[in-house]
Amino acid sequence: MAKDAPPRWDRRMQQRLARGEAAALGELYDRFASLVHSLAHRVLGEDSAADQITREVFGYVWENPDAYDPKQGSMRSWVAKLTQRQAVLRLRQSEAAQYAEHGGSTEELEAKVLRATAAARADYIVTSMPAPLRQALELAYHQRRDYRQAAADLSISEDEARRRLRLGLQLLSTANTRPPEGSSPPGYGRAL
Repeated sequence: MAKDAPPRWDRRMQQRLARGEAAALGELYDRFASLVHSLAHRVLGEDSAADQITREVFGYVWENPDAYDPKQGSMRSWVAKLTQRQAVLRLRQSEAAQYAEHGGSTEELEAKVLRATAAARADYIVTSMPAPLRQALELAYHQRRDYRQAAADLSISEDEARRRLRLGLQLLSTANTRPPEGSSPPGYGRAL
């Protein structure tokens, strides 16, 4: 998995894409394709749909490199946000057709979209958080360790283990919150 790139890399990548360097797109794809595909798959639940979203996101980035604003966040975050928006749009379209055929309600549709969005956001948050926080959460969640056991496993103090778990859980808790409408920074909310 690619680590978050420094802001300088983000700006250079944007400049290279703006100049039309195909090698830059290849580098970007190598770095973020697994992130894009996994987020899209998490929302849509199908490999073929995730493949299509992956192509659409990288096509959009190639055609609109100026839509990225380094002042608003990392390129990784921008690509993830594009992926999430496109996947949710696709989910709404496909599910709306199914709900119309089978008589489902729009409330059921929105509930399904919100669950898929929150799950994708949680996955992104976990993969994006600093490694020490992620390690502490993985010990607590997957191996059922309490903060004392996590501290021993990570060779850190109990206070540090509690701090890492608390911060990690605080970050994860934001997965279920919806940003207010219209609060997306410019370039981050444009449809693909």
